[in-house]
Amino acid sequence: MLAQETLKQIGLVAKESGIAIKTIRYYEELGLLKASDRTEGGFRLFNSNVFARLSFIKRAQSLGLSLLEIKELLDVHDQGDLPCDHIKAKLNDKIAAIAYQIEQLQVLKLELEGLLSGWESVSEIPENTICPIIDPT
Repeated sequence: MLAQETLKQIGLVAKESGIAIKTIRYYEELGLLKASDRTEGGFRLFNSNVFARLSFIKRAQSLGLSLLEIKELLDVHDQGDLPCDHIKAKLNDKIAAIAYQIEQLQVLKLELEGLLSGWESVSEIPENTICPIIDPT
């Protein structure tokens, strides 16, 4: 005979995971988590796999995945498949986006350095100029 798994109330899950009750409720509302049951008083009850899901959610967020993207991955998992191919594609997309952001930041850095290096050589400052660094009219 299998021992019945002990379900944990949302407050205990929050305490043990370090994740706020409000956040756990929000994750449930989005479909990232599913309560196994509810108490007579309406408190959510979760089985022990909630901790693995919360850990996955937090790690995926730290890698730049949105909650919507994470839900898509968890949906694949919940259908009995490993979402690794989906994760690989999403992470490759993140890498490409980061490379583009780095490129844009390097262009901005060069522009800022150019502004700072030449502004003191301005001999005449027009009357309505707020600051010749930004507005070198």
